Amino acid sequence: MSNLLITNIGELVTSAGNRPIPAGEINLSVLRDAAVFISNGKIKEIGPSNTLEEKYPESFTVDVDGKTVIPGFVDPHTHLIYAGCRHEEFLEKLRGASYTEILKKGGGINSTVRATRSASRNELLRLALERARIMFEFGTTTIEIKSGYGLNYDDEKKILEVADELREKVPQDIVVTFLGAHTVPFDFYDRRKHYIELLLKKMIPDFRGLAEFFDIFIEDGAFSPEEARMILKVAKESGYYLKVHADQLNNLGGGGIAADFGAISAEHLDYVSEESLEKMGKSGTIGVLLPTSTFFLRLKKAPPVELFRKYHVPMALATDHNPGTSPFYSMQSAMVMGIFNFGMKPEEAFVAATLNAAFSIRRGGVVGSIEPGKKADLLILDTHSWVHLFYEPDKNHVEYVIKNGEFVYERVGNRLESNDKFYS
Repeated sequence: MSNLLITNIGELVTSAGNRPIPAGEINLSVLRDAAVFISNGKIKEIGPSNTLEEKYPESFTVDVDGKTVIPGFVDPHTHLIYAGCRHEEFLEKLRGASYTEILKKGGGINSTVRATRSASRNELLRLALERARIMFEFGTTTIEIKSGYGLNYDDEKKILEVADELREKVPQDIVVTFLGAHTVPFDFYDRRKHYIELLLKKMIPDFRGLAEFFDIFIEDGAFSPEEARMILKVAKESGYYLKVHADQLNNLGGGGIAADFGAISAEHLDYVSEESLEKMGKSGTIGVLLPTSTFFLRLKKAPPVELFRKYHVPMALATDHNPGTSPFYSMQSAMVMGIFNFGMKPEEAFVAATLNAAFSIRRGGVVGSIEPGKKADLLILDTHSWVHLFYEPDKNHVEYVIKNGEFVYERVGNRLESNDKFYS
């Protein structure tokens, strides 16, 4: 379909701009009775329905009957490729078991690492395909995928190669991050320096062709601030763009370290300090907030959103999909929890799940908003206003997904249909 005109849009909602939008500066555009003209997979023009209908009379036209059109969601923090399940551990936590107790019995991240190491490439690909399909049905058209459940040379490489193969199997755009510095794995507990040396001398240089970003978890039980600075220096010199898991459970200054290294993003930030946010505001480092993880862990602390606004730090949202702390698929859920649990404004949550999320994975110039020249990644919602994303918080409002100008997914009644060339 080379030319497509979508008309009779009740609300066309988007942000716009060539940079991430800082907290406190959000300005959404809401166009009513609008239309979008798409040519060769890209947005060419938006405007009033009657104007574009007259201008492009020979286009294939779809009348959406007053429904809402928004950009496809961008999920900039996931751990999508893993094997195994941790539902028994989940029950133990609910019964009062501590994470340390679970670790001692072989659970926690160690359980997922063992299962992922044991799984074949085909099995990991099959599992990731199903997860990506679910995300697509919730409107996610671009996904960042981190490694981090192999934690040795061969299995980290296996995960990164599966992520690359996934690109050919799903309609979403895939962005890959090497997270070999997720934690020190169980088989290196008494050889910590050896694992860091493996990262520095072998994995980081060898995997540059497989991953665009490098990420590290700065936390008690993972990597110290001193270790992180040493590792980030090597990763930056190797040509990666940097991300940092920062200040999730304690304030170790991770957000400030991210800013010091010019990282694209610092992620989690439940315990981030005012000093770190001031640094992030000056460096332009985006704060990727993960409210579904905070919710699932039943943490009482939340990121200080008012300080993000004070220091003009752009906020993005993500699902943090993973088997242990956030088995969520929906960016709609992340937006709802960002509002109700973190105190974000609806406009902030919308931009955080679209344009700012795209900038946090260096895709803000091509996706994340409905602007001429960008990919035509659009969602048609079964509602007359974008506010229903939050007003009806437990409903999937996505009725159609358009990816690169093509209708790829349609929800028909209670039956789900998607393009047969994907997820197989």
